Amino acid sequence: MRPCLSPTQILSSNVVLSERASQRHMTATAPDHNAIQLDRVSRHYTLGTTAIRAVDDVSLSIAGGEFLALLGSSGSGKSTLLNLMAGLDRPTSGAIHADGRNLAELSSLELARYRRNTIGMVFQSFNLLPRMTLAENVELPLRLAEVDHSERDARVAEALQRVKLDKRTGHRPAELSGGEQQRTAIARALVNRPKILFADEPTGNLDSATGESIMNLLIEIKETLGMTIIMVTHERPLAEKFASRLAVMGDGKLLSDGAIAGVKS
Repeated sequence: MRPCLSPTQILSSNVVLSERASQRHMTATAPDHNAIQLDRVSRHYTLGTTAIRAVDDVSLSIAGGEFLALLGSSGSGKSTLLNLMAGLDRPTSGAIHADGRNLAELSSLELARYRRNTIGMVFQSFNLLPRMTLAENVELPLRLAEVDHSERDARVAEALQRVKLDKRTGHRPAELSGGEQQRTAIARALVNRPKILFADEPTGNLDSATGESIMNLLIEIKETLGMTIIMVTHERPLAEKFASRLAVMGDGKLLSDGAIAGVKS
C-alpha cells in the first residue's frame, strides 16, 4: 500500500512550516557510518481480517555515496520500504538508522525535519505545479522551509544548472518535454542540498532513451556531490547498468542483495 499524495502534499511533507531551515534539533542515537541501516524492519497492515506483511523483517545496510536499486514486482514491498527509509511511513517494528537517528523513534515534527534537511525525493509522476515556472517550482521547498529570500535565487540557479535547465527557468511545465520535467523535479529535490536522494520509478513515465539520460544525470549527481541514491524500479536491465548494487524484494522480504560487477560505482 502506497500513500497517494498531491504535489502540494508531497512538498509540504518535506518541510516544517513556520520554522527556520537553520533549526536542526533532532533526537540523536549512536553514530552510524552507513547512510541508512535497517535492522529487522517490518511494516504490517490489517485489511479486514487479513494481515498484510508489506515489509517483513528486512535488514539492510546502505553505505554513504552508494547507488542502490530496489527491485521487485508490483506488491513486492519495495516502495513501502522506500517510504519507510524516507520517513513517509513508520515501521510496525524494527529500527531504521539514518543520519545518526532511529526514524522509528522520532516524533512527527522530527520526521518532518529529517525529510526537509536530509533527503530529497523524485517520483514517477513529476508533480510540478502547472501555473508556476521552473524556477518557482524549484524554489517552492525553500519557501515552505522559510529559507531567506536572499539565498533562494542562488540555490535555485545552482540546482537548475546542475540538471542543465538554467536556460529555461521562465518556462512552465507544459512547455517542457517529459525528460525536462523530470529534470526539473530532480532540481527541486536537490535544492535543499540533501544527503540522500530517493527515486521512486524515476524513469517510469519516460521513453527508454530519455530514461537513460535521467539515469546518467543521477550518476553525475552521485559522483559530483557524493550523494547516496536509493532507487525503486522494476526495470532490471536499467538497474544493472547504472546502480552499484541491487536489492531484490519479494512478498515483503529481501530476497537477494549484492554488488554488481562492471557497473558504474
